[in-house]
Amino acid sequence: MGLFSSLLGNAGVANPDELNKEYSNLLFDGETIEVGFKLLRDVFIFTNKRLVLIDKQGLTGKKIQYLSIAYKSISKFSIETSGHFDLEAELKIWISSETLPSVEKKFNRQVNIYDLQKVLAQHVCN
Repeated sequence: MGLFSSLLGNAGVANPDELNKEYSNLLFDGETIEVGFKLLRDVFIFTNKRLVLIDKQGLTGKKIQYLSIAYKSISKFSIETSGHFDLEAELKIWISSETLPSVEKKFNRQVNIYDLQKVLAQHVCN
């Protein structure tokens, strides 16, 4: 993932081994990381059980918020592919009966947004 793309807030695919090494303490027995994406400092992880959003806050990034969203609480989601002039793809997730999306993330062209959609569909639509 390029630095310029990171500065714009676009996420790229994170190395699964690095994610397991750094965030294994968040996982419970039988839970595994399927895919993860990393912004400049923030990370979001799709496990076989839930979506975990990791928001590093402040100048040092020592304060960290972990938001866990059970797939069963996701009521709908949408993807938007990148275009010729729009360089990023976008993911929106709605929780329960909210009218506005609870989660909005942008991805650089390195991320196959269709693969991401498959992961969500596999868990949310079952």
